[in-house]
Amino acid sequence: MRTDSSPGTLPAREHLPAGDAGTPVLDVVIPVYNEEKDLQPCVRRLHEHLTRTFPYAFRITIADNASTDTTPLVAARLEAEIPEVTNFRLEQKGRGRALRTVWSASEAPILAYMDVDLSTDLNALLPLVAPLISGHSDLAIGSRLAPASRVVRGPKRELISRAYNLILRGSLQARFSDAQCGFKAIRRDVAQVLLPLVEDTGWFFDTEMLVLAERAGLRIHEVPVDWVDDPDSTVHIVKTATDDLKGVWRVGKALATGSLPLDRLTRPFGDDPRDRGLANVPTGLARQLVGFCVVGGLSTLFYLLLYSVFRQFSGSQIANALALLVSAIANTAANRRLTFGVRGRGGAVRHQAQGLVVFGIGLALTSGSLAALNAAGSSPAHSTELAVLIAANLAATVLRFLLFRAWVFPERGGSNAGSTVVASHPLSSPTYSTSTTPPHGTTAPYAPLPQRPVPYPQPCPTATQVRAGEAADGSWRDATMRLQPVRPHDTDPGDPR
Repeated sequence: MRTDSSPGTLPAREHLPAGDAGTPVLDVVIPVYNEEKDLQPCVRRLHEHLTRTFPYAFRITIADNASTDTTPLVAARLEAEIPEVTNFRLEQKGRGRALRTVWSASEAPILAYMDVDLSTDLNALLPLVAPLISGHSDLAIGSRLAPASRVVRGPKRELISRAYNLILRGSLQARFSDAQCGFKAIRRDVAQVLLPLVEDTGWFFDTEMLVLAERAGLRIHEVPVDWVDDPDSTVHIVKTATDDLKGVWRVGKALATGSLPLDRLTRPFGDDPRDRGLANVPTGLARQLVGFCVVGGLSTLFYLLLYSVFRQFSGSQIANALALLVSAIANTAANRRLTFGVRGRGGAVRHQAQGLVVFGIGLALTSGSLAALNAAGSSPAHSTELAVLIAANLAATVLRFLLFRAWVFPERGGSNAGSTVVASHPLSSPTYSTSTTPPHGTTAPYAPLPQRPVPYPQPCPTATQVRAGEAADGSWRDATMRLQPVRPHDTDPGDPR
C-alpha cells in the first residue's frame, strides 16, 4: 500500500462560477479494451446527449487499454470527426490505470467516467455532476441499489453485486451503496490528492477510491440510476471477484495499521456548517454535548449489559471493573471520532491512556458506591445494585465530559486538537482563460465556469498531449505535457479488460 500523497489539505468546496471560457468543465473518460463494435455508437450517443442537455463546455476522452483489435482506429476516426472527442492509448491493460492516467493530467474541474456499453441511462449524467459543480459534494456515484433505481439484470449478477457490497459494509464499514457501477465523477482538486493514494490499477480501483474518500470524511453523492445489464460484457466475474477480495484485504489492512495519510484529504475546519461557531457558545460545545450524550447513553447500556454478563461468574466489584474497562475503551474511541471529530490514528494511544485515567475516576466513583451499598446491607438485590450504579455513572459522566473537553481533546487555535492542520499552500480551483472580478471576501483564484460555445468549442488537445493542470507544489504552469501512465513500470497481466 502506497503511503505517499500530495502535500496539503483540500480547500473548502466552492461553486464553480459561471461564465465563458475555453476550458471544458466536464471531461468524460471512456476506458475501453477491444471495443471496436460498441465504441462508435457509444461515443456518438454520449456526444449527442451532452450537446443537447449539458449547458457547459465538455470533452469526451477515449482511454484505450492496449486494445489488440481495431479499437485504436475507431477512436482515431472519432477524434478526427468530432471536435469534443480526444483519445489516448495506454500500452498496459487496466481500467484503474487508464482512469488515473487521464484524470491526473486533465485540466477539467469535473472528471467523470462511464462504461462503453452505456448500461446506465444518460439522463443521470447531469444529476451526477451537478453536486460537484455546485460545491456540495466531492465525489458522485451512480447507484443501482438505491430504492429509486430501476435495474434489469439476471439473478447471478444481482446476487454477486449485493454480496460484494455486503462484504464492503462488513469488512471496511463502507456506507456507500454501490461500488461497482461504472458511472462516477470526482472534482479535480480532490482527484489530485486522492489518486496518488489509490494503488489498484484494475477493477478494484473504484472501490479503493471510494473507501479512502469516505474514511477521510469526503462527501459522496449517490444518484439512483436506470440500468440495463449488457449480456455481451467481457468481464471475467470469477477472476474480478477474486481480485476484489484481495483488494478488500489489502485496503483493510492498510486502514487498520494507519499506513495511509488520510489527513491529506480532509477539508479545512469550518467547511462543515456544524463546525461554525455559535453566538455566545464556546466553539463546538452544542454539537459536542449532543454527541457525548448519545455516546454516553449507548455506553451506559453497553456497560450494564457487560456487568450483567460478568456478574454471572464473578463478584460485583470484579464485574464492575471489567465492564467499566471494556466500555471505557469503546467510549473513548467513539467520543474521539464522533464527539470531538478526531480522525486518523495519530494520538490514538495517548487518548486511550488519558481515557483510562478518566476510567479510573469513574471506577472509584462506582466502586465506592457499591462498597457503600454492600456496607449498608449484606446482600442487596440486583436491581438495587443497578440503580446505584446508574446514579454513580451519571455523576461520572459529567466529570468525564469535562475532562475529555479540557484535557483529552482540548481545543487549540479555534479547532480540536485532533483536527488536521490546514496547509499553508492549499490547492485551489483551476483558473481559466477568462476571469471575472472576485466576489467580496474572495482571495483565491476565481474564474468563470466555461459555457459550451456555439456551435462547437475549439478542438481539444490531441491524443498525446493535454494541458498540465496545477503542479504538486501548488503552482500553475502554462505548458503542455505528454500524457504517460502514472506508474509505467506496473504490470497487470490478469486484468480481464
